[in-house]
Amino acid sequence: MKSYTLKSLSVYMSLALTLIFVVFLTINFVYHKLWFVCISVPILFVVTILIVNYILNSLVYDKLKPIYKIVRSIPLSGKKKHQKLNNSLDLINEVHKEVEEWSHLKMAEIERLKGLEKYRKDYIGNVSHELRTPIFNIQGYVLTLLDGGMDDPKINKLYLERTEKSVDRMISIVDDLESITKLESGELKLNKTRFDIVKLTQEVFDLEEREAAERDLVLRFGKVFDKPIFVYADRMKIFDVLRNLIGNGVKYGSKGGFVKVGFYDMMDHIMVEITDNGVGIENDHVHRVFERFYRIDKSRSRKEGGTGLGLAIVKHILEAHNQSVQVKSVLDKGSTFTFTLEK
Repeated sequence: MKSYTLKSLSVYMSLALTLIFVVFLTINFVYHKLWFVCISVPILFVVTILIVNYILNSLVYDKLKPIYKIVRSIPLSGKKKHQKLNNSLDLINEVHKEVEEWSHLKMAEIERLKGLEKYRKDYIGNVSHELRTPIFNIQGYVLTLLDGGMDDPKINKLYLERTEKSVDRMISIVDDLESITKLESGELKLNKTRFDIVKLTQEVFDLEEREAAERDLVLRFGKVFDKPIFVYADRMKIFDVLRNLIGNGVKYGSKGGFVKVGFYDMMDHIMVEITDNGVGIENDHVHRVFERFYRIDKSRSRKEGGTGLGLAIVKHILEAHNQSVQVKSVLDKGSTFTFTLEK
C-alpha cells in the first residue's frame, strides 16, 4: 500500500479541487476572459492548498499526534521503543501499524492470562479433589468410632489405623505440593555434590525390594557396574527422582516383570535410563504424564497410594539441574524414562 505524507495529501486534494474549478470556469468561459482564468487558477490553487493543509493539521494531525505519542510510549515486547518518527513517513499509517502491533501483543497477553487462569482453576480443583478423599475417609472413621465403634476392640484399632493412613496421605500431598512450589519459585537451593549414582540407585532398590517382591518383580541393573559412576548433582533430590521413577515401575509393572536401570556415558554427562515391561502408557497420554495430578487410570492410581505429583516433582527437580526428562512408552509393553546428569 502506497504511503502519503500530510503535505503530499494536501497538495493532491488542492489540485483536485482546483481542477474542478478549472472545469467550471472553462464551461463558463463565455462569461470570463482568458486573463481572468490564467490569474485565478494559480491563486485558487495556492489558497486551496493552504486551506486544506490547515484543515488536515488542525482536525487530523493535532488530534492524532497525542494518541500516537501515547501508543509509542507503551512498551512493546517488554521494552520501550526509542525510534523517532521520520518526517517522510505518514503519521496515520505509522499509527495504524503500531496500534496493530500493540493489539496483537495484547491479544497474545490476554490469551496467556486466560491459559494461566484455566491452569489455576484446574490446579485448585485437583488439589481439593485429591484432599477430599482422605478427609472424607477420616470423617467416616471418626463418626463410626463416636457412634459406638470405640467400645468395640475389633473396630476401634482398625479404624484408627485407617485414619492414620488417610492422614499420612494428606501429609504426602501437602509435602509434595510444597516441594514443587519451592522448586518453581527457586526457594529450594540445590546442594550439589559428587556422588556415585550406581550406589544411590542400589539404595533405592533396597527400599523398593519388598514391594517389588510382593508383585513378583525383579529390580536390576542393565549390566554389572564394577566401578562407581560419579555425577555432580543434589544427591537427595536425585534420590527422589530415582525413587519416583523406579517406584512407578514397581507400582505399574506386570507380574513376573522387571524394572531395569542403565547408565550411559554421554561426553560431559551420564544418561540414566529406567525401563519396565509393565502396563505402558497410551500415546495420547504420554505428553501429559509430567503434569500435576494427571492420572492415566484415576481409580488404579489412587488405589496404589500415589499423590499424582511424583512425575511433576521429577520434572521440576531435573529442570532445577538444567536437565530434562523424556519418556517413551508402548501400551501393554512398558515404559522407558531417561534423563541426564553432569559428570
